[in-house]
Amino acid sequence: MNANSVNSSPNPGHGLLAGKVAFISGAGRGIGAAAARLFAEEGAQVLLTARTEEQLSAVAEEVRGGGGTAEYVVCDLADPAAVRSAVQHTVDTFGRLDVAFNNGATITPPNALDEVPEEEFDTLYAVNLKSVWVAIAAEVAAIRQSVGTGAIVNNSSVGSLRGNPVLPAYGAMKRAVNSLTETAAVTYGPEGIRVNAIAPGNTDTEMIQSWETHTPGLSERLAANTPLRRGAEPREIAEAAAWLLSDRSSFVTGTVLPVDGGARA
Repeated sequence: MNANSVNSSPNPGHGLLAGKVAFISGAGRGIGAAAARLFAEEGAQVLLTARTEEQLSAVAEEVRGGGGTAEYVVCDLADPAAVRSAVQHTVDTFGRLDVAFNNGATITPPNALDEVPEEEFDTLYAVNLKSVWVAIAAEVAAIRQSVGTGAIVNNSSVGSLRGNPVLPAYGAMKRAVNSLTETAAVTYGPEGIRVNAIAPGNTDTEMIQSWETHTPGLSERLAANTPLRRGAEPREIAEAAAWLLSDRSSFVTGTVLPVDGGARA
């Protein structure tokens, strides 16, 4: 790849992410799908990945229908080789990788720490933690290979910021994501690769809806304990990720940003 192809902007404009190529995991629904739409609106070309092709295809078509550029690849985050391949597919498709949003995750039913089945713990580890580690390493390599500098955002959770007796394994994996984020920021900052995380609070996604089936009234209780007295829409979470990936946050790295309506205030 020649220098001109590396430095050219694939989608010039004035959006927050204009001229950038973005990788988004968990892009078939919820926050990831909202990020796909938003990042494209803000000028990025997006590579979407998730396990369900039907969902990915629908989101990609929606982005294209709005005038954006989107491609997708099916990927099971529990498969490290598939994660690495999906990241490389971004470079193969668009010729570069500028920014990445590691959003994909899985859930298990609420349970006390001593009642979490070992297989569920292992699943959470593989998808919610190990896949992030694999993705960061692959994304750093892809950024180095193409544009040299860039930004990565990992999706954590406010449930990682304190003890989580209802979702102990989930909270532990997300807290480890925070540690990976900070370590990656320190490691790759000298070469101009920023790494941050967002920690969403109560958000209207299928994940919260699933937990609601096990804990009736959960959303109402979460909203009552939030100063803004409501949950977030997925796009509101995606907006925070977009800012952290953009050049407007050029001096921000190593942070875990709560996006929780003040719930942790």
